[in-house]
Amino acid sequence: MSDTANRAVGRRTFVLGSAAATATAALAGRASAAGFGWSDDGSNYVVDTGASLVLKVSKTNGDLTSLVYKGTEYQGYGGKNSHVESGLGTSTVTIEQSGPTILVSVAHGTLKHYYAARSGENNVYLWTNKADDSVSATRYIVRVRTGLFLNDEPDSYTYAPTTVEASDVFRKSDGQTRSKHYSKLRVADYDYIGWSAGGVGLWMVRSNHEKTSGGPFYRSLLRHQSADGGGLYEILYYGENQTEAQRFGLQGPYVIAFTDGGAPSSALHHANMDTSWADALGISGYVAASGRGRVAGVGITGRDTASPYTVGLANSAAQYWGSARSSDGYFSIGGVLPGTYTLTVFKGELAVHTGSVTVTAGTATTLNSIAIPSSNDPSNASAIWRIGDWNGSPSGFKNADLMTYAHPSDVRAASWTGNVVVGSGTETSSFPCYLWKDVNSGVTVYFRLTAAQAAAAHTLRIGVTTAYANGRPQVTVNDTWTSAVPTPPAQPSTRSLTVGSYRGNNHTFTYSVPASAWLTDTGAYNALRIYVASGSGSTSFLSAGTSIDAIDLLT
Repeated sequence: MSDTANRAVGRRTFVLGSAAATATAALAGRASAAGFGWSDDGSNYVVDTGASLVLKVSKTNGDLTSLVYKGTEYQGYGGKNSHVESGLGTSTVTIEQSGPTILVSVAHGTLKHYYAARSGENNVYLWTNKADDSVSATRYIVRVRTGLFLNDEPDSYTYAPTTVEASDVFRKSDGQTRSKHYSKLRVADYDYIGWSAGGVGLWMVRSNHEKTSGGPFYRSLLRHQSADGGGLYEILYYGENQTEAQRFGLQGPYVIAFTDGGAPSSALHHANMDTSWADALGISGYVAASGRGRVAGVGITGRDTASPYTVGLANSAAQYWGSARSSDGYFSIGGVLPGTYTLTVFKGELAVHTGSVTVTAGTATTLNSIAIPSSNDPSNASAIWRIGDWNGSPSGFKNADLMTYAHPSDVRAASWTGNVVVGSGTETSSFPCYLWKDVNSGVTVYFRLTAAQAAAAHTLRIGVTTAYANGRPQVTVNDTWTSAVPTPPAQPSTRSLTVGSYRGNNHTFTYSVPASAWLTDTGAYNALRIYVASGSGSTSFLSAGTSIDAIDLLT
């Protein structure tokens, strides 16, 4: 049979270790350098896309062992391949051609993983099906050879020789910090991640993350670069500062995409991708577009028009989200697996409404206008003074933006200490976004009250977005009244504030301050001191801490 005939075969399968292996190998498609097809080099299945990309997949363990684009090898650093987790180990690996698609399937215990190549494309499509937690699968990592995409981005520590924390946060000689954790981005903020240099772009185009956890505002490592090389990640389940349990099932496709230096085609973005070509490939857990539904809302009332709103859908099996239109709150979320979901409306990153919606395959569920009760948004409460905005994040506070891509010890960080005066106009920008027991516990807010205000008891609220080592605020007023130590809310148990993430569980602490605590001299400043209470944690920036959303004193 000729090479041309082999490439035209509709469906042909090669199974490692099968009784017919030798005979099938002799018949397998032998692709020329420029032709679409596959071959067997003894250790790997070699797939030529017929464009400028040739890839190899190990027949032993399903690792991606080679990515040659326009004659240059991009795969590999430190003697390691690209793979699920850190490599699955011995697996059953098969290859099958179906018209213009070649599919390599990897089975390891209960986990199944897939690579697909399409004729004439410089892309590799991947799916990973986690049936349960018997096989660890937190990521797929593309390992990229050293020296190909040198950069000095926050998640690159090529030029950062000094270790700051654990074995994954580093400092450059100029005092700036670097870590693979410092991506700057929430999941909802990006469609792809990667590098471009010398007329070549190498990208990881993320999936819709329906089987990951953490929601639209979750932050995790996306890529890294060191002296050894670089890594691009598709997160399958990441435990750092995680607020949800692991979901199981098929995630994908996510795409390894090569370009001539530009961004990957928008047709590869999960919201735009047409995967009908994969419907009949037999991918375990695959659900075609026809087996999915859509949720649309005609609008949302009761919004703060100055804030962005996001609508999220979540249950134990899947998660989705979409932006609400700024003019009227209209939203549409497609590609949703059938089931009943909790629907959450977020103002910024703060949940202000929850409901329930059931999705049916092949249909659109249209919801009437959603009304957000005034009491659900803490910003609507009348306050004597307020620091920050109730939006579920520390945005606007001192060092808040920097902390998504730097360590708190970074030379660019403003002093973590210092007190604030209500009415100065800089209350929020002067108040530190994070408080730690061993760093800046006892930050003081000075404020005046009128005679009528000082004659009454008031409620103080402190909103937080996460905590490390059960850090929570305890307050004193004028050094004469001290609050009880509040009960710590449920928060992730891992590092958070030092690895670029404030995204935990939003929680509001309330304190009933009696009238006797206030100064009666209306010209004098009351002093509110905010301490961090906890019996856990270590020292410095790994002592118990918390991230601030907003602080206010209600009328």
